[in-house]
Amino acid sequence: MKVGYRIASSKLDILILGNNMTTSPRPIVQISLDLTTIAEALDHAHKAVRAGVDWLEAGTPLLLGEGLHAVEALRREFPDYPVVADLKTMDGGYLEAEMMAKAGATHVVVMARAHPATIKVVVQCGRDYGVKVMGDDLGCEDKPAASRMMQDLGVDYIVHHVGYDERRDPAVIAAHGGVPPNPLDELVAVVKAVTIPVQAVGGLSVEQVMQLPQYGVHHLVLGAPLTVDANSFKTPSHDLEGLLREIIGKLQS
Repeated sequence: MKVGYRIASSKLDILILGNNMTTSPRPIVQISLDLTTIAEALDHAHKAVRAGVDWLEAGTPLLLGEGLHAVEALRREFPDYPVVADLKTMDGGYLEAEMMAKAGATHVVVMARAHPATIKVVVQCGRDYGVKVMGDDLGCEDKPAASRMMQDLGVDYIVHHVGYDERRDPAVIAAHGGVPPNPLDELVAVVKAVTIPVQAVGGLSVEQVMQLPQYGVHHLVLGAPLTVDANSFKTPSHDLEGLLREIIGKLQS
């Protein structure tokens, strides 16, 4: 195996490598750090860790704004926490995944809409460097089929995703009966289509996040508008740490 980042703790090895439904007393909670600077991301990450969040995600805006330095900063500051690099890889898969693995990521994200060859080389890089691969179904017309395809190609997780622009587009909303599309719309079908863990992301409310275990989703991702301002991608006006404590407290009860 090539040298990537490996977390030594056996407890965290279970969180990274295991099936969330059987290895954690409550759902795993991941925060999306969809900010644009390392300073803001670290501030949010410290609040999240104090509140009891399990995984940290270097969101796409953060990777665009700060690049590999964001992953390196999260790894230095939180050496015992899984770090997801939300690359949304579409091409050049091995190199992108390799760069993130060397920077300290434990998970990388590849898109279902990428060529199958790209998904395969990201998976190969994951095996070479000991990082896990998440396959994102954003933009797919048949998301259950896309999820099965990615599982067949070797990804370790499915990210069932309704995109930021999609759920805000007036034409899309009108075609969807006057309400924004939501990950819950197709979640049952996606979960049934695969045997690997599934995440559901895209504008979910607290109430909807709390419903996810009922769908068989035991790895919860908290993002906009819960953890960042959905318009500015800056620190939200509400008490972030307090909200995270409230969510995690409910999950533990």
